[in-house]
Amino acid sequence: MSLTFGVLSIQGDVLENILSIEAAIDALGIDGIVTAVRTPDEISKVDGLVIPGGESTTIGQLSKFNGSLKILKEKIEQGMPVLGICAGMVLLSNNANDKVVGKIDQPLLNILDIKLERNSFGRQRESFESDISLNSIGIPKFNGVFIRAPSISEIGSDVEVLSTFNEKIIAVKKNNVIGVAFHPELTSDISLHKYFVNLTNTVKN
Repeated sequence: MSLTFGVLSIQGDVLENILSIEAAIDALGIDGIVTAVRTPDEISKVDGLVIPGGESTTIGQLSKFNGSLKILKEKIEQGMPVLGICAGMVLLSNNANDKVVGKIDQPLLNILDIKLERNSFGRQRESFESDISLNSIGIPKFNGVFIRAPSISEIGSDVEVLSTFNEKIIAVKKNNVIGVAFHPELTSDISLHKYFVNLTNTVKN
């Protein structure tokens, strides 16, 4: 069965994630294609979706404006695998604040029961890289690229912690949904994208 992967192309690191998923599909030998998606109709046709890093407020507002937010929530709740990266993890949360400005007014999907803080590690000039581990999903070492990264301070009982850094939660999983604070698409390591592709393949087959 051929799989269709989508990268939400409202704003953010779209091309980088398309290339990473293509590389993961090739490495795994899975029959699949990757496409940029924006409209409700395009989103409805994908088997797995990446919500990329970028500006979470912009992605949320524009997704709400064009009607994508509703189909996104419906498909995720029906079991579609999703990888939310940085801003994508913010969008998946049900409680998000900003370290600098406090409470933020933006649409959220309310999929992950987490309390999240945007810009938790600082602004753009405080961006950094560090080795992290995601042992529970078979990735013992990964180069985490943190750019205006969020972190999670509280999780619900149905949310699994995948990784922490400096005592802050930076990656979580709930069934078909993965949220990470760092940018895997900005490294040459496709381990996390391979995990996501395998997860989608398992769900569909």
